[in-house]
Amino acid sequence: MLINYIKIAWKVLLRHPFYTFITLFGISLTLTVLMVITSFLDHLFGAHYPETKRNKTLYIGMVIQTDSARTSISSGPATFSFLNKYAKSLKTPEKVTIFSNFSFSNTYVNGKRIKLNTKYTDAEFWGVTDFQFLEGKPYNDQNIRNGDHVAVITDALKNQYFEKGDENVVGKNIEIESVNYKVIGVVKGSPPTRVYTYSDVYFPYTAPKSNYENKGIRGRYIALLLGKKESDLDEIESEFDSGIARIPKSEIGDVKKFPVLIIKADRYFDHFLNSLARDETQKIFFYAIVGLVLLMLMGLPAINLVNVNVSRILERASEIGVRKAFGAPSKALLWQFIIENVFITLIGGVFALIFSFAIVQMINASGWIAYADLTINFTVFLISILVCLFFGLLSGVLPAFRMSRLKIVDALKS
Repeated sequence: MLINYIKIAWKVLLRHPFYTFITLFGISLTLTVLMVITSFLDHLFGAHYPETKRNKTLYIGMVIQTDSARTSISSGPATFSFLNKYAKSLKTPEKVTIFSNFSFSNTYVNGKRIKLNTKYTDAEFWGVTDFQFLEGKPYNDQNIRNGDHVAVITDALKNQYFEKGDENVVGKNIEIESVNYKVIGVVKGSPPTRVYTYSDVYFPYTAPKSNYENKGIRGRYIALLLGKKESDLDEIESEFDSGIARIPKSEIGDVKKFPVLIIKADRYFDHFLNSLARDETQKIFFYAIVGLVLLMLMGLPAINLVNVNVSRILERASEIGVRKAFGAPSKALLWQFIIENVFITLIGGVFALIFSFAIVQMINASGWIAYADLTINFTVFLISILVCLFFGLLSGVLPAFRMSRLKIVDALKS
């Protein structure tokens, strides 16, 4: 029966090329937009280079100090010393890294200024992340203890600063803010959308201008807690929360104005969401906005397709009348039109998949996002298939239900 419905749907498509074009164009356009958006969201929140271990990593990126009524808030990253005391001391994580938010520096080549994003890290940074070393190696604890002026640079900075004919620049010097550093390694860069790993040059945290010796709570440093497996994250979070709960009032600073200290070790998406919405009301508002956007992206095209499908099916009213006269039940007709619409939607989905792949490759090659690596991977493909099925049902159930309830006399008169 299913094969027969699909054969009928195919013949219907061939019978009315204009309606077929409008239907497939609408479906393909909508699904292409959804697939590209899904690919971009996967690029933002998925576990990709060089943060391939996001699914088993917790992020400590924000220190919030507030009053008891939450009316006045002061927030920002932590100091190195604070994270060294309360994050590095944890027993549950496999590895813990502390590094700075990216800052800005300048270097010059033949009198031309190059603006740089710079980052100060510990040696564990290279074990928690998965940077690809094209040349050399990362700095280690010995380099940090010695206060060596060494740096890891990206391939993009290598091409800007050194002669393009230089195949290997490890061991050469690069001058940044009037300080000479020896290049110890060259890595493939991180996309700027991954703000915690993105930089042009990476220094040991003992390098000049890192401010790692600052005391107190608030500073410029972030910590990542890597678990051995994803199931360890709840235990790591619990251990960290216990340590934060024991912080004495004397360490909080302005305890009279900001007696409440909030520091969380969150999974990446939760960390991202908490940076945008700090209470449940704001989170509900955020989800409402996202839901409204998704509704507009899917609902409006679906309404248009409902109208197209109604017109397409109305032309088949006489066919419906004849089938009903010969005893076809309404349920069979209902399923026929739903299957037809899902089949047509899947055809549109194939075109959308091709268009989405082409658009994603264009974005990656365009340079709009440095080191962009948008993909149509299995996750994106699976979501797209589910969207196709949902879209097909959404735009097909109403006209199918309407036609299945059509009276025989009215159908034959059409």
